[in-house]
This record gives sequence, C-alpha cells and structure tokens, in this order.
Amino acid sequence: MHLIISSSLHPTSRSRILAREVRARLEDQGREVTVFDLSQRVLPPCDGATAYGDAEVIALSGLLREAESVFVASPVYNYDVNAAIKNAVELTGKAWTGKVVALMLAAGGQGSYMSVMGLANSLMLDFRCMIVPRFVYATGENFEGEQLADEDIAGRVDQLVQETLHLSDALAT
Repeated sequence: MHLIISSSLHPTSRSRILAREVRARLEDQGREVTVFDLSQRVLPPCDGATAYGDAEVIALSGLLREAESVFVASPVYNYDVNAAIKNAVELTGKAWTGKVVALMLAAGGQGSYMSVMGLANSLMLDFRCMIVPRFVYATGENFEGEQLADEDIAGRVDQLVQETLHLSDALAT
C-alpha cells in the first residue's frame, strides 16, 4: 500500500490537487493507495503525553507502518511546510522509520523552493527515511481552478511517482 498524506487544512488546497494527481497515477498502475487527508481526519496537537492515544494518531501510525512508500503533499507557509504535517510527524514518530518518502509542495512563489529540507532532514536523521531525491514544487501559476494546468509539473509528478515506486519496489525485494 502506498500512503498519501495531504496536509493542507485549506478547503481549496493546491497541495491536495498534487495529492490527487499522485493518487490517479498510482491507481492507473494498479497500486493500492490510501489517502490520509489532515483536513478531514483531525489530529490533536502533540502534547508529548495523551495525544499519542488519539484514535486518528493510532490510525495514521498503523498506515505508516504498513506503507511501502509515503507521499507527503504540503503547502508552504513562511518558508516551511505547514504545521499540520510537522505535528503529524511528531505524533507518529517511529512509524516513519525506514520509509521511502516523496515530497510535494504548493507554494505562493519561487522563493521557498528549499523549504522542504527541514522536514526531509528530520525524516532522514530521526527515522532513517529514504527521501526520494526529486520533489515536486508548484506555485499558483501551475494550477487552474481545481486542476493542475502545467505540463512540466505534471511531468515532474510522473517522475516522482516512478522514482518512488522504483525505490520502494527495490527495497521490498
């Protein structure tokens, strides 16, 4: 199973569009896909204590443990991924261990291209995740309404899916 975590809490999220694009490509290849949308499945704030027992935290942790790969779709706020995905990582911690992780960002402009590196470094160093060395970075001009409207970005989504599957398949054997 390949897990997609859509971390935006915004109702018309562009990063959620990227998540839908990945889902479609995985399903077209006959892959089992699960989407965990943080706008629909609310996680409590990490308090370092009782939050770990929340039903949604337990569910996400289980999905992470089962996943062959994890695709994270996040908006960029203040030159960083959003707080919702950072909170999810804090809550589920060790369930990320050893996962192949692909990253997709939707941002307001070109200036925050490297904003995902804090999350990537944390996942690599804390949980020994293999970060796919290609990620998708899209800005508002790459979308039209509820659709991805840029062939270059669509091609990058294709490459991200293929490289992620290549890595996760190789590690599974």
